[in-house]
Amino acid sequence: MQHPISVSDLNNQIKGLLETTFSSTYVEGEISNLTYHNSGHIYFSIKDSKSTISCVMFAGNARYLKFQLEVGMKIIISGSITVYTPRGNYQLLCKKIDPSGVGSLALAYEQLKAKLQTKGYFSQDIKKVLPNYPKTICIVTSNTGAAIEDMKKIAQNRWPLTKLILVPTLVQGNGSQEDIVNSIQIADRLNVDIIIVGRGGGSIEDLWAFNEEIVADAIYNANTPIISAVGHESDFVISDFVADIRASTPSNAIEISLPDINEQQLYINELQNNLNHRFKTIIYNKEQQLVNLKQSFSQHSLENKFIFIQKQIDDVKQNFNHYFQQILNQKQSSINLLKQNFQANDPKNKNFGNMVQISKDGKLTTLENIDKGDNLHLQTSNLDVTVNVVSKEEI
Repeated sequence: MQHPISVSDLNNQIKGLLETTFSSTYVEGEISNLTYHNSGHIYFSIKDSKSTISCVMFAGNARYLKFQLEVGMKIIISGSITVYTPRGNYQLLCKKIDPSGVGSLALAYEQLKAKLQTKGYFSQDIKKVLPNYPKTICIVTSNTGAAIEDMKKIAQNRWPLTKLILVPTLVQGNGSQEDIVNSIQIADRLNVDIIIVGRGGGSIEDLWAFNEEIVADAIYNANTPIISAVGHESDFVISDFVADIRASTPSNAIEISLPDINEQQLYINELQNNLNHRFKTIIYNKEQQLVNLKQSFSQHSLENKFIFIQKQIDDVKQNFNHYFQQILNQKQSSINLLKQNFQANDPKNKNFGNMVQISKDGKLTTLENIDKGDNLHLQTSNLDVTVNVVSKEEI
């Protein structure tokens, strides 16, 4: 006869069987019932169209998860089956989780980028302006890499007046993100003009510390203008978007930060030439003003005023003589005209022919006004004849 076993024994047998049989499981499904616990553990379920299974990822493994789990996300889990014997529940113990169809790092990058975009970390309105002539630049990078040596050479050739301060920093591997954050905070307290945060090229895993949210927070919260200079031209990391300026390489960051001493020398020469030209122009204009003032003074001197007045007097005299002469000529012309008229009307100069002038008692008269017996004088221009009227008849 078979003896019954206890519930605990049954659950322990099931636990041993399942955990031995499913010690390594690789399964794909869609996330549901997701909970991030304060302890760091992650509890959720994965499902397909017909079934659901509970899952847990403990904090020790969850800390290496690069992306954020979301409800509805399709994932691939590497893990094992475990049984919680007090309740007889089994669940999938997750050791590694990858997004289905896309790399975990790529997904983590896009998730953090979208999150920080929403928080306003990338806004152009908050970007700080770099000074034109920085006195001190703090560089947050490794002290053993080639990047720092290239930056020192470029700075020396480009603008040797600027002081460089290196804050040696771990830029890849475990703990690098915390070290970068600490170095940024140290640099921000040094009261420098610019901070350059960066490193040379590498794989996405090598550059990943600059994709961490805590590094983005440190850059965002810094009071000093920050240039992100990570990797090569084709490499884009989260720090590039948060920083005030993105440089394609560490060397490019120095070029952006510092003026070119050769260009500045050319600019100074141009300023000097412009200054000389303007100075000569000002001197020439002042000389012309002095010449004009001298001419103006000469024109308005007492001597010139007397000359001007004398000329006016001479002009008045000349105009008076001319006007007076015109009046004399007009009067002379009038006299000559009267003389001509007088001569033309002088009886002595007239030829009356058979005509005579009749006078009676010293007064001119006509034949109609004489009577028989009157004594008359008949005159021409040459003769004066006294006659007596013998008769008077109408014709």
